Amino acid sequence: MVHNVIAVYPGTFDPMTLGHEDVIRRATQLFDRVIVAVAAGHHKKAMFTLQERIEMAREVVVNYPQVEVASFSGLLRDFVVARGGKAMVRGLRAVTDFDYEFQLAGMNRSLMPEVETVFLTPSDKYQFISSTFVREIAVLGGEVDKFVSPAVQERLMEKVRSLGRE
Repeated sequence: MVHNVIAVYPGTFDPMTLGHEDVIRRATQLFDRVIVAVAAGHHKKAMFTLQERIEMAREVVVNYPQVEVASFSGLLRDFVVARGGKAMVRGLRAVTDFDYEFQLAGMNRSLMPEVETVFLTPSDKYQFISSTFVREIAVLGGEVDKFVSPAVQERLMEKVRSLGRE
C-alpha cells in the first residue's frame, strides 16, 4: 500500500461552489494530502482575482488540515511534478464533462505518465452546479445560497455590488 499520496485538484474556482467542496471532501477520504491548485486562468476571464480565489478556497477548506491551497500558472504538469503529486483529481458532473475530461486525462498521462487522473463525482444535489451558472445567477440578482458556502456567497455579492450589477 502506498502512503503519503499527494493529489492535486486543479481549477479556476471562480468561485468555488459546493460541488467543488464536495469533491475536495471526497478526495480527502482517498488521499493523504490534497492540494487545491488555483489556476491563474490565463485562458478565462475570471470574475475574481487570483488572490481572491485563493482566499475563498482557503476559507472553504479551513476544516481540512490535510488540504493545502496554492496557485499556479503555466503548465499544470510542472506544478504537479514540483509538488510531488501522484494523482490528479478531476470532478465530473455529467456526461457532457466526460469527453473533455477524458481527452485532458489522456494529454496529462502523456505529459506525466507517473501521475494518475482520478475522476470524482459530487453528490447528486451538486451535480448541476457550475461556477459559470453561479456567476450568472448572482449578476442577474438571483439567489446563490444553495450553490456556494456562506463565505463565498458574501464575497460574490460584494463583487457583484462593486461591478455595479446588482
